[in-house]
Amino acid sequence: MSQNVPDQRLSSPAVARNRDAILAVLRDVLPQRGKVLEIASGSGEHALHLARQLPAISWQPSDPNPQALASIAAWRRTEALDNLLEPVQLDVTLRPWPLEDFDALVCINMIHIAPWEAAQALLKEAGKNLEEGGVLYLYGPFKRDGQHTAESNAAFDEDLRRRDPRWGIRDLNDIEVLAHENRLRIERIVEMPANNLSLVLRK
Repeated sequence: MSQNVPDQRLSSPAVARNRDAILAVLRDVLPQRGKVLEIASGSGEHALHLARQLPAISWQPSDPNPQALASIAAWRRTEALDNLLEPVQLDVTLRPWPLEDFDALVCINMIHIAPWEAAQALLKEAGKNLEEGGVLYLYGPFKRDGQHTAESNAAFDEDLRRRDPRWGIRDLNDIEVLAHENRLRIERIVEMPANNLSLVLRK
């Protein structure tokens, strides 16, 4: 292992709490083999865990942030996993994407910490590039019919909007409309730890 790996690896405590719950849903909905493009991979901890647990899937992490890309690469170097690919720089809003060869999309904790245009771009690219039956997996907090599902989510939403007025917890109804516009449908909604949801969208 490279001497500078520890300095480059970012760590999120939430990953250890939610990674196995996410894995359980993904085992159910991802193709048995193929290529998954992970959007906004952040620290890279999810990518490492999911690639380790799903060895028949080629896992492509991505992020727009150079610090995140360095962290993903550093975590990748800690284990010799043939199916965990080098991270690529990808900003969802810069369309068309440089990558189009994927069988499924995974996006964990991104659309509420980004402008609505990021969600629009994500679903447009999913609708454009996924094969029929292909999956887009979203994880994070969501509102139902305009209402927060927990007081902690309401406080989190307020904090997000203070940090950037373009950010905020999205409503499932808005996601459904966006999905429909892009030939996707919400196939499954799964309750997750800490008042989060898994959304499984299928083309």
